[in-house]
Amino acid sequence: MNDIYVWLTSIGAMVMASLAIIIRVKATKRPVSEKKIIFPPVFMSTGFLMFLYEPARPAFLQVLEAVAVGMVFSILLIKTSKFEIRDQQIYLKRSKAFGFILIGLLLVRIVFKLLIGDAINVEELAGMFFLLAYGMIIPWRISMYINFKKIEKELDSNCMVPAQT
Repeated sequence: MNDIYVWLTSIGAMVMASLAIIIRVKATKRPVSEKKIIFPPVFMSTGFLMFLYEPARPAFLQVLEAVAVGMVFSILLIKTSKFEIRDQQIYLKRSKAFGFILIGLLLVRIVFKLLIGDAINVEELAGMFFLLAYGMIIPWRISMYINFKKIEKELDSNCMVPAQT
């Protein structure tokens, strides 16, 4: 049963990673807005409802570990998320590294699951992976928001400069 669980969840994670890559590529074709930066972690926060189910609650030390690992992984996403101004609007630059980073994170997730999957129950492990993901998305999106506001200020100051004649 555990082997089936590992395979099914790994396939599910691969599908989700593929969707994330597709969504990220499409996102580079449309201007970025504050809402597009802020809403994903807000919507993802509904996942905390899983912790109402007691078996999904990891121990405090496991929570700290999962969030810390997520924050470390967020550095890779922060480094590859850059904005540019095109047609007087702000766009996310396409990053070739992003897909490789997501695939690498997926592989790390599968390895973690194989290594600690027998020591921690399935529900608790799901909770830890959720916390890892949330610990990764929050610093990433905060960084994106700060950078977006800097570029937005730059764009606004450039628009206010009168044309030289």
